[in-house]
Amino acid sequence: MSDHKTGTRDEWIAARLELLAAEKELTRRSDELARQRQQLPWVLIDKEYRFDTDTGTKTLAELFDGRSQLLIYHFMFGPDYTAGCPSCSAIADGFNGSAVHLANHDVALSAVSRAPLAKLQAYKQRMGWSFPWASSSGSDFNFDFGVAHTKQEWEAGAAQYNFGLQDLRATADQQSALDAFSEAIVGTDWETYRREGPGMSAFTLEDGAVYHTYSAYSRGLDGLWGMYQWLDRAPLGRNENGMWWRRHDEYASE
Repeated sequence: MSDHKTGTRDEWIAARLELLAAEKELTRRSDELARQRQQLPWVLIDKEYRFDTDTGTKTLAELFDGRSQLLIYHFMFGPDYTAGCPSCSAIADGFNGSAVHLANHDVALSAVSRAPLAKLQAYKQRMGWSFPWASSSGSDFNFDFGVAHTKQEWEAGAAQYNFGLQDLRATADQQSALDAFSEAIVGTDWETYRREGPGMSAFTLEDGAVYHTYSAYSRGLDGLWGMYQWLDRAPLGRNENGMWWRRHDEYASE
């Protein structure tokens, strides 16, 4: 039996009202952070990027699909992966429902990965997704936006990620376990897997020019995990001990 504190309904209401005040303060702070995001200076994109899509090769401006705003999820699916990252897949499970609403609010949503388009299309079909997903294969896009790392950066232990330099290499003690982990989830060794990273970036299109407005990485993506927003309100919270989630079509097989 749980040893969690119990109480009367009146005690619950009193505690809940105290928590409500804290939740409202958090909401107000979140609203202020959203305003600060919107006040960031826009940076002109003066480099031409090309993407392979279901409807042919497109520029970054063409990914806007007639909208003035573009949100890109940097999906971890490297050229040598055999499947998309399970964590990115869990996040992307919520994209179908959001994309249609965003598209009708002047915002295009697309995932972008470095894997060839054919791999993305096959995985997209497997997952039952319909949101736009473009391949940046052969482009510097993922490197320029901090979600792919060169061999030189990796070997120097200086991968630029989440606005700082990080050493993502395994230690000698970790190497075997991390290689086995990455082999199990995406069919590669640790280095090949982790030279990709998750993130999201926002862009705006004005007078034919594309501007970068925002990017987030690591825990900055927490709000995009739909399941976590539910778990944060469940009795046991996230209740995590390691990586518990799977691709949605893998649960029944266990």
